[in-house]
Amino acid sequence: MSDYLTIEREKLNLPKSLYLEITNRCNLRCRGCIQYRGMWEPERNMSLQEIVMITDQVPELERAVLHGIGEPLLNKELPAIIRHLKDRNVIVNFNSNGVLLNEEWQQILIETGLDELHISLDAASADGYTAVRGIDKFDLIISNLTSFSESLKRKQVSNPRLSLWFLGSRGNMSELPAFVRLAAKVGVKEVYLQRLVYFLDGERYGLARPDETLNSTDPAALRLIRESQAIADRLGLRFSASGLREPVLSIQGEPTSLSPWKRCSRPFSLMYVTANGNVLPCCISPFSTTDYDYIVLGNVFESSLADVWFGDKYQLFRKQHQTTLPPKCCRGCGGHWSL
Repeated sequence: MSDYLTIEREKLNLPKSLYLEITNRCNLRCRGCIQYRGMWEPERNMSLQEIVMITDQVPELERAVLHGIGEPLLNKELPAIIRHLKDRNVIVNFNSNGVLLNEEWQQILIETGLDELHISLDAASADGYTAVRGIDKFDLIISNLTSFSESLKRKQVSNPRLSLWFLGSRGNMSELPAFVRLAAKVGVKEVYLQRLVYFLDGERYGLARPDETLNSTDPAALRLIRESQAIADRLGLRFSASGLREPVLSIQGEPTSLSPWKRCSRPFSLMYVTANGNVLPCCISPFSTTDYDYIVLGNVFESSLADVWFGDKYQLFRKQHQTTLPPKCCRGCGGHWSL
């Protein structure tokens, strides 16, 4: 990636992947989420008109991820947004907590042509779920997922492709093997382990603390991951980690001197737009630094997407990203999370 240091404006193409935070409103306050601490921006939904305005500026758009800090099912324009993007042959997916995923929403997501739906669950039991999410909705979500899987099978359709996501910490890792079994039970074929991200440069909140994060020196975590992998193999499930790394590798930290963040392509390949139009380098950045003003690289409601993407602030971020002292958000991700 170091070659990007010398990239000139005309050689850096517009991103073909956009993360569009269609809402930053949420119906939960999970202990591992930035909303548990407090919002960076005012609550807001993004409209279909705004989505069209943004995406029309990217003729070669290939992928749109409709989430950020919030629950996408709270945006009533979500069906129209998905339909618009699918009419452009864009791959569309988003994360959901699954609480609102009733039969009506299930039917809508099938009919709109949504490609993937990621369900963030983080537990294999009602007690474990309440400990992480602070609310007793586990049985409702499992019922929703079971119903959705059965509906997909009955209709003989493969989309949206369902996956379960587990934000791993020292407090909930004991539930990971049962989580894999649960996925098979409800008819979901993919399970992902996501590493806990926390501020390296400021106050801690909820579960987002260094003493809760996983690392390769924890023999119990490694044993549980390997056990879960064996269960997934036996049940015919895909078990992976965020960043498409093997789960064991995702918790293995690398020496800072190796600058692992330099291998991350996100500052050069995608753009994350918040519900208020602010452009951030990626969806992990607001979770890994308290210096929010630094990671705001522009605003698509005030400037064209191209002016932001090729602007001085974005270019400076890319250059710093390729040094041994990268932006704070990259230090928190590249050395302690999976790329």
